[in-house]
Amino acid sequence: MNIFSKHNGLVPWLLILAVMLLAASPAVWAEEKEPPPAPKPAAEADATAGAAVPAQTDVTKVNATSKGPKVDIYGFAMLDMGHDFGQIDPAWFDVVRPTKLPAFEDQFCCDGNFYSGVRQSRFGIKGFFPTSLGELKTTFEFELFGTGVDAGQTTFRLRHAYGEIGPIGAGQTWSPFMDPDVFPNSVEYWGPTGMVFFRNVQFRYMPVRGDTTVILAVERPGASGDQGVYADRIELDGIRPSFPIPDFSYQVRRKGDWGHVQFSGIVRRIEWDDVLADQFDLADQVTGWGFNLSTNLKIAKDTIRASVVYGEGIQNYMNDAPVDIGIENNFSDPVRPILGRPLPILGVVAFYDRTWSDRFTSSIGYSMIDIDNSSGQAADAFRQGHYGLANLMFYPVSGAMLGPEVQWGRRENFQDGWTYDDFRVQFSAKYNFSTSIE
Repeated sequence: MNIFSKHNGLVPWLLILAVMLLAASPAVWAEEKEPPPAPKPAAEADATAGAAVPAQTDVTKVNATSKGPKVDIYGFAMLDMGHDFGQIDPAWFDVVRPTKLPAFEDQFCCDGNFYSGVRQSRFGIKGFFPTSLGELKTTFEFELFGTGVDAGQTTFRLRHAYGEIGPIGAGQTWSPFMDPDVFPNSVEYWGPTGMVFFRNVQFRYMPVRGDTTVILAVERPGASGDQGVYADRIELDGIRPSFPIPDFSYQVRRKGDWGHVQFSGIVRRIEWDDVLADQFDLADQVTGWGFNLSTNLKIAKDTIRASVVYGEGIQNYMNDAPVDIGIENNFSDPVRPILGRPLPILGVVAFYDRTWSDRFTSSIGYSMIDIDNSSGQAADAFRQGHYGLANLMFYPVSGAMLGPEVQWGRRENFQDGWTYDDFRVQFSAKYNFSTSIE
């Protein structure tokens, strides 16, 4: 029995309140002053340029040396070519997503496919403008990786549209529940399956900044549900999702020369109405909640990246997870014979980024996601995913990177015993550009 499955719904709300009370104390208004970062050595600068995801401070860092307005233009052109030895949903042909692997034999036809594309290519603009209230910082960034209705397409996709001044930030950027620095120095686009990864529309308050950071935010809500074995029942046609309040997230982060450690959490209300006029009343509401502990540990020029996340009904914030709500049988109640249950989820990430020299780096690691399925889900529902990779990247000059990567993903179903392993080899070449206008 999972000891986390039964919880007091007030606990996450009380924890949120405690963090808010801490942020409201007078001491937090004494902002820590962070000295300008020291220049990076050539090897570290090249390794950072090759990372698939920018560090968290790339979006929000203060341009401490600028005395007037400044605009940074940046991005990269990137080529991906690879061979998938197995099969995957064609809309996700160039990434490793365990949730998109076959749920039964030959679901996506034949094994063995070559793929290529430039969908990771990116363009961004950052602005830094002095004002009477402090520096106004803005970020606008997009890429070419289509998702949603554009899944599988090479098309514009917004990443960041965000601004901040003083302790107030607003727009779309990384959720405070996430630690983007957990993402390894890899070329596989989607990333570790067990990682919290979500850029969300939000309003955030940052009462403490510097070596210690505290962030409180309200975020755009959203969730999905699995009708399971009852998907064809007309009684479920009247179910309508409802999100009357935003999601509430927080982050506490401490950094130093050794790296950083971050603790973050989220609490959310998920509701649904039953508009069908019949003998059943399937309307209900549940609380989703989660905690995320993450770290970067620096060992000389190397970095260990790790995180552990646990919660219920937080799949919407995970990098690769299915639905937030599953159907639970409740046959003892004739009016409400089925219930919606926020699905418990555990995610783990562990990666090691190695710098061999000024010209070569490697990354190797593993990630896992595990879901406690509900009794009303189908036997082939997604239960567990595994993800791993290893690479060797070459940096011929600063700003250019190329090299091969071996990738692996594994899917395990809920009850039918099905598992599927997918292996692929990918070669990528990435060319950065940047300039400043002052």
